[in-house]
Amino acid sequence: MANPHADLTRHLARAVRGEVESGAAARALTTMDASNYRRVPQAVVAPHDAADVAETLRVCREHATPVVPRGGGTSIAGQATGTGVVLDFTRHMRRILELDPVSRTAVVQPGVVLDDLRAAAAPHGLTFGPDPSTHSRCTLGGMIGNNSCGSHSVAWGTTADNVRSLRVVRYGGGEALHIGRGLPDAPPGLHEFAASHLALLRTGFPALPRRISGYALDALLPEHGPDPARALCGSEGTLAVVTEATVSLVEVPRARALAVLGYADEAAAAEAAPGLLPYGPLTVEGMAADLVREPAGLPRGAAWLFVETGGAAPAEARDRATRILRAADALDGTVVTDPAAMRTLWRIREDAAGTATRMPDGTEAWPGWEDCAVPPARLGPYLRDFRALLTEHGLRGTPYGHFGEGCIHVRIDFDLLSEPGVARFRRFSEDQADLVVAHGGSLSGEHGDGQARAELLPRMYGDEMVGLFTRFKDLWDPDGDLNPGILARPARLDENLRFAVLPGRPVDVAFGYPNDGGDFSAAVRRCVGVAKCRTAQPGPDVMCPSFRATGEEAHSTRGRARLLHEMLAGEVITDGWRSTEVRDALDLCLSCKGCRTDCPVGVDMATYKAEFLHHHYRGRLRPAAHYAMGGLPRWLRMAAPFAGALNALARMRLPAALAKRLAGIDPRRTLPVLARRTFRAWAGTRGAPEAGPAVVLWPDTFTDHLSPEVGRAAVRVLEAAGRTPVLPAPGVCCGLTYVSTGRLDAARSVMRRTLDRMGPLLGRPLVVLEPSCAAALRTDLPELLPDDPRAAGLAGSVRTLAQYLEEYAPEWTPPRLDRRVAGQTHCHQHAVLGDAAERRLREKAGLTGELSGGCCGLAGNFGFEKGHWEVSVACAEDQLLPSVRAAEPGTELLADGFSCRTQLEQLAGRRARHLAEVLAEGLD
Repeated sequence: MANPHADLTRHLARAVRGEVESGAAARALTTMDASNYRRVPQAVVAPHDAADVAETLRVCREHATPVVPRGGGTSIAGQATGTGVVLDFTRHMRRILELDPVSRTAVVQPGVVLDDLRAAAAPHGLTFGPDPSTHSRCTLGGMIGNNSCGSHSVAWGTTADNVRSLRVVRYGGGEALHIGRGLPDAPPGLHEFAASHLALLRTGFPALPRRISGYALDALLPEHGPDPARALCGSEGTLAVVTEATVSLVEVPRARALAVLGYADEAAAAEAAPGLLPYGPLTVEGMAADLVREPAGLPRGAAWLFVETGGAAPAEARDRATRILRAADALDGTVVTDPAAMRTLWRIREDAAGTATRMPDGTEAWPGWEDCAVPPARLGPYLRDFRALLTEHGLRGTPYGHFGEGCIHVRIDFDLLSEPGVARFRRFSEDQADLVVAHGGSLSGEHGDGQARAELLPRMYGDEMVGLFTRFKDLWDPDGDLNPGILARPARLDENLRFAVLPGRPVDVAFGYPNDGGDFSAAVRRCVGVAKCRTAQPGPDVMCPSFRATGEEAHSTRGRARLLHEMLAGEVITDGWRSTEVRDALDLCLSCKGCRTDCPVGVDMATYKAEFLHHHYRGRLRPAAHYAMGGLPRWLRMAAPFAGALNALARMRLPAALAKRLAGIDPRRTLPVLARRTFRAWAGTRGAPEAGPAVVLWPDTFTDHLSPEVGRAAVRVLEAAGRTPVLPAPGVCCGLTYVSTGRLDAARSVMRRTLDRMGPLLGRPLVVLEPSCAAALRTDLPELLPDDPRAAGLAGSVRTLAQYLEEYAPEWTPPRLDRRVAGQTHCHQHAVLGDAAERRLREKAGLTGELSGGCCGLAGNFGFEKGHWEVSVACAEDQLLPSVRAAEPGTELLADGFSCRTQLEQLAGRRARHLAEVLAEGLD
């Protein structure tokens, strides 16, 4: 099919050095941001520099094509979507050009991620003050466009308060303007525009700290500079395109403390917040119990304020927090000074944008009225009226946010799929706008108006002021093609909803999707675009290893979810399950399952990938690796009698090369060594006496055929704990390899056979040594066989070795080993099973030190498959290999996963062991 945008793309490609893409994948990846809205672009340009930006704008004006600048794509009001050309600044224009600790300024390009700037400023004791919860992936350009704030704006203000000057290019290209205080570089007519409307500019804006709605025309007043750069902050890409920004940095307190205060309800917490501001806190954040699903560590109450304080020393920060605790009229409270405990508490708040998208009963909730703001003194009454308005419209929401500045975030369970639901969304929006205005507030207090609220600006400002907004827009952008439909001459708030294009009926799928009502579309809708998966900084989380390795949106969890969304929509990606765009994006998904836990809304891309592969290859020839590694349990059972001969052949160059080629294995990989005696064969001839109550020990494929020493060690440990391990009948298998290659019909057949052969052992505790197999039994089994009650029963019985010992043999004391450890927590263990029991068992055994987060990069068949070598190695280099290299001599390397141990051996030449092996050695 011919590309209808080929002429524009051709002209752009000749004009710029950066990438120009108009294929289905590039367009599909940018149809949405983190809002309810969707607009399909014609092309995406990733400019190399300001000259590329100017040339893009020139060519687009010649073609009468709209342009929208885009940073991290985390805007929640629809302003980072567009129908023309999307300027993606995250690929190339992400350099910190200058950082001056003396003047406390930095010069940055618009694609700089906030956390990267903060990391560069940290050695000087400085930071950029505004810090939205998306700080690990949002960009400075996006923050300027939305006038972002964050939790510390009580102390350090909004982005506009921290911008000194901007270099911008107007639609049509031409010379860049350098704007700041004063008007020498402003567009012609701006001075006269401001001078002729002084009275309205002085009286037409509510005085409150979080007034983000509309254009900040009051920044043009003579007493404010005038300051066109400040007026451009919050303009949502509708006036000019920022190519460079000079921003202010603030001093970071050397120590911090957190006063956590409990109140009877959110209104009581809101009414208390203004009284704490005279104590000079850094933050005053609030949330209610309906957002906090597990209030561990929080004081007594149904709503809480998080009040952070700073100081030159820990004692000073703690004393300030203690004074606030004493002054607060709270039900209960505590002061937290431990950095790890503070991070745990703050994570509850930072994940709220995702957590709030699901009601406690699983119902979907959406942005749209995400960040209204009222004067802080009015926040308590406003929240009561807001709750009443929700009830009046039959809606639910979970408010939280910046109580110290009167700014409230909320996701509401709008029905945006049906006509009556969308009509109610409009009625509520109109009533909500009137409520905010009645309390003297702003429709937006942080994220901008976008398409969600701009239509309602006349209710806040009146027609005369909104008319000035349109004239101001025209001074900067006479053609009206910079992000049209946003702010000035806005689109209707119920147009372009991203859900309208999805199928009206559930599509036929293999998995049960129990948390999404069996609806694959609902599962894909889980991705709301907050883009936590685009975080590039290493940490304890796993998600998303392929994005950290490639830096490409298509290889993030969000990117893949967007492609699946567009596959279901059928407008941009038109060949459904046969889509090569979706296939290519999912090809680098490691199926690590990290997003199942680390994504705030529980997107499960490993399951979606298996589902897609199932349909994509149905009735078609599959890649060789799907047959070779997907059917690994069968091949290993067949190979077991010939293990010695096969190992000898694998050590010979030509037979090994041929085997790898036929199996679709990367030639740089070493074939694993087959066990000459399987674990099951050893157990069958052992004849050990009973040590106590029986426990079922799962002989997974990897333990049985590739690392039987792990199984033997587990038997030794279980017997030392007074238990008698028994193995199920031959032929049982979790189906993992079939699931990961999308052979779901085969997986279900294997799983049904397994349930049949478990027989009387069903319902007994089941110890599974290989984390990936344990995860498959815990999640994939019941989700592929949702109608078989035996599947849920088996899933519920699965335990890791540490979990079993803690739950069923709590009296057992492990051997004291007293050594340092390093290594890898298996990604499936992190995502599905958790590692709390393993941590406690290691502590009892005197094994100190942390295991790596992230993913080892081998991930079962992924790292062996041809074409995955570079990404596999990059994933290992993200955390695992550096931690092992940095380990002191004599450090014990732990890795319960066969993949993790294999990756370490093949890339680092180091042998890691399962925890069972280390404990068994200690027993001896």
